[in-house]
Amino acid sequence: MNASVLSFVVLLLVLSGCQSSFIEADDGSEINNVSQDNDITLFGVSQDVQAEAIKQGEEAKRNLKELERNRSLSVTAKRILAEAEKAEAKGDHELYLEKIREFGQIVNDEPIKRIAEAKALEGRVLFSQLQLKEAQKAIEKAIELDSSNFEYLITLGDYLRWDRKYQEMEEISLKAISLIKKQKPIDEILLANSLNNLGLAYLDGGNYDLALEPLQKALEMKKRLLGESHPEVASSLNNLAALYESQGRYQEAEPLYLQALNLFKRLLGEEHPDVASSLNNLARLYYEQGRYEDAEPLYIQSLELRKKLLGEEHPDVANSLNNLARLYYEQGRYEDAEPLYIQSLELRKKLLGEEHPDVASSLNNLALLYYEQGRYEDAEPLYLQALELSKKLLGEEHPSVATSLNNLAAFYYEQGRYKEAEPLYLQALEIRKRLLGEEHPDVASSLNNLALLYESQGRYEEAEPLYLQSLELLQKLLGEEHPDVAISLNNLALLYESQGRYEEAEPLYIQSLELSKKLLGELHPNVAISLNNLALLYESQGRYEEAEPLYLQALSITEIALGKNHPTTKQIKSNLNYLIEKKQNF
Repeated sequence: MNASVLSFVVLLLVLSGCQSSFIEADDGSEINNVSQDNDITLFGVSQDVQAEAIKQGEEAKRNLKELERNRSLSVTAKRILAEAEKAEAKGDHELYLEKIREFGQIVNDEPIKRIAEAKALEGRVLFSQLQLKEAQKAIEKAIELDSSNFEYLITLGDYLRWDRKYQEMEEISLKAISLIKKQKPIDEILLANSLNNLGLAYLDGGNYDLALEPLQKALEMKKRLLGESHPEVASSLNNLAALYESQGRYQEAEPLYLQALNLFKRLLGEEHPDVASSLNNLARLYYEQGRYEDAEPLYIQSLELRKKLLGEEHPDVANSLNNLARLYYEQGRYEDAEPLYIQSLELRKKLLGEEHPDVASSLNNLALLYYEQGRYEDAEPLYLQALELSKKLLGEEHPSVATSLNNLAAFYYEQGRYKEAEPLYLQALEIRKRLLGEEHPDVASSLNNLALLYESQGRYEEAEPLYLQSLELLQKLLGEEHPDVAISLNNLALLYESQGRYEEAEPLYIQSLELSKKLLGELHPNVAISLNNLALLYESQGRYEEAEPLYLQALSITEIALGKNHPTTKQIKSNLNYLIEKKQNF
């Protein structure tokens, strides 16, 4: 029997949370609109689709009434607006959309701005029905007709974000900011919303340093213009918290998430979709910190609230099921996780269609669960489906395709199918470099994964520079004190240990351990893994008396955080028993 080094999770992406060799899971990040100004709020770094649909439908209804009150419409136009209102009241979205389009045709002979309003309204209805491409075309037509209405630019940015086109969202947001600043007087609310969207474009794109200033500025402006107690202020607090979370600044993120949650509760009531999303965000933060006992009741509250407010069959309910499943997965509670992942997948297929990016994410997550259970024959076809679906929906050149390539490669790597894994890792790396630039956290993730593959093949001279590049990139992009930096230090130490370079490995393990303790707390599973790996190093050097207490500490942490039946707990216990056996025979 041999003791085993334990691998880490690393690198949070737009759809992330990574297993050993950084398999990336859909973590249920939340995006939600909380204002009528199309101010998208990032919830957790899942898409709060139906809450958005409800808000946009209500806004469309208000706009129709405003048009009827303030415009001198023809008798026919007024009749169509009345029919649209009735359809909306009955929940007949298809008839509602038909009447909106009919309205747009009738007002063709009226002022151009009226036509633009109709196209924008059509876009909102399409967006609420998740017809993203059609919604984008409608709002682009509105911009073409009335380029002076900068709200249309902000709305287009929102739609691009839902379609994960972050570079285009960035460009649109910068254009909106430039145009708004040329206004006399400047519409500061529109400017704040445009700054918010620019910050989110940077955040989603992994450009955390660039995201900070616009998100902070948007928050400051909203506080000044709207007062401290306003839903949009809560939205901005949440966005800034999400940035801090992505940077590993958990202690700074938590009070902002709590402020946002308390504001939403006070302003909107305890039972509101934004409260459910805020609970989800706080749960996610606790999940990232390994505070699973704190995270679980919040995820359950969020799920139950969404079921009550939105109904059992709703995309937000599917997201909550996914999030709770992922928590159980991380705890090794696979029997609890599987039915939730399957429910989430089936619900997404039913509500969003068989061909949707969220369906691809669910396929990936279920594949990851099956992999961990050793059900490789069940896992592989799901990984392949997720990859092919991402390619079909998003094109060959898309960050989500790179993620699917990475996941399939990691699956092959774990099975020792190195020749199949390498070209997929290389493809993922090249796509990320082309789309995201050479300096991006996802590129660092790919460099690490390729290095891990080379290390496993004994190609140490090829692995080391990749590990170093990954570490330096993470330190530059995320700062010296970030959980991913701690993981990268651990990985480099593992390489040096594999080469017998113990004197170089030890300080890296210790750095990784101390950093994990500082950032994640003494009882985080990553701390236990660091303790295990350092213990194994000492054991390899015959330093048994130093190794044993580290194994004991690691075991104590995982039994509390993960439970006695979790694979990590079992592995550490096996390592400890092997050490004790060696000492007895020594």
